[in-house]
Amino acid sequence: MGAVENHNTKYNNTMFTKAFAVALAALGGGLGIGILGSKAAEATGRNPGAATPILVISIILAALIEGIFILSAFAVGF
Repeated sequence: MGAVENHNTKYNNTMFTKAFAVALAALGGGLGIGILGSKAAEATGRNPGAATPILVISIILAALIEGIFILSAFAVGF
């Protein structure tokens, strides 16, 4: 009985660790996109004439940040 319980405990710990890693990646992605949006709005407020290039760069960077999260989420095999 002890070996089976030990195996289940290791499996549960591994599942928690992997889920925690994906949660941290999601948190990092959310914070990154939030900071990106904040700084893009600040830059547009300082120079309204550059709104279009700032928007284009912001969309590209947001997609890259989200792509990193999606890769990390699928790289962890449950």
